Amino acid sequence: MTDILLSTRQGAVLILTINRPDALNALNPQTTRALTTALDEARRDPEVGAIVLTGAGRAFCAGADLRDVADRAQAGETDLGDDLRTNYAPMIRAIRSCPKPVVAALNGTAAGAGLSLALACDLRIAAAGAQLIVVFVRVGLVPDAGSLFFLTRMLGLSKATELAMTGDPLTAEKAEELGLIAAVVPADQLMATAVARATGFANGPRRTFGLIKAGIERALVGDLEQVMELESQLQARAARTPDAQEAIRAFLEKRKPVFEG
Repeated sequence: MTDILLSTRQGAVLILTINRPDALNALNPQTTRALTTALDEARRDPEVGAIVLTGAGRAFCAGADLRDVADRAQAGETDLGDDLRTNYAPMIRAIRSCPKPVVAALNGTAAGAGLSLALACDLRIAAAGAQLIVVFVRVGLVPDAGSLFFLTRMLGLSKATELAMTGDPLTAEKAEELGLIAAVVPADQLMATAVARATGFANGPRRTFGLIKAGIERALVGDLEQVMELESQLQARAARTPDAQEAIRAFLEKRKPVFEG
């Protein structure tokens, strides 16, 4: 792992920490590539059951590093669309395609593409006082790195439009009311809470979580008949897993299931 992305383990939970605190963990190509690589490696590692993503210092992630963008523009890299395709899209895909639960631990502000990064995760837990900001409009840009996709589906057209066009911040508490955040906790309890939630996932039916993620992704674009057929196919696969069979035995024997993952 690189010095801009720290990796630690607590049991079956992999903790990835964006480590650019002086830049509020702003994203540059090195950081997005390191995240993509780490997520792809975690996907293949049978010892990893869940992932926690957080930031060092006082911010989760302030979005794209505009100093880096400006420097690369002076060097002739002026197409932000290509930058998104090359650096940001693979990172977001790596989270969404990972069959393992990914929990964002928002230790501070998540803005711009940093908010996109948080929204791509399966669950978000925030420290009290953290803010979520669709900041793009403040610099004359369009929400990117998946923000248009996630915000419209999570909040609906009206609220997503309001946030995208105003750039007004959401407190963690308001974001919890809107359903963007699963829990808001005191800052000194954030990582313990996020790791505990991730550990619960890691100790659960891991293959089922992968099927759930795949099903939810496809359900976003299907009609009722298509989704019910999708459910039938996924359920047939889930029922054949050892964990599902163990859970049925445990129910009949009136005990807690012991999942193998």
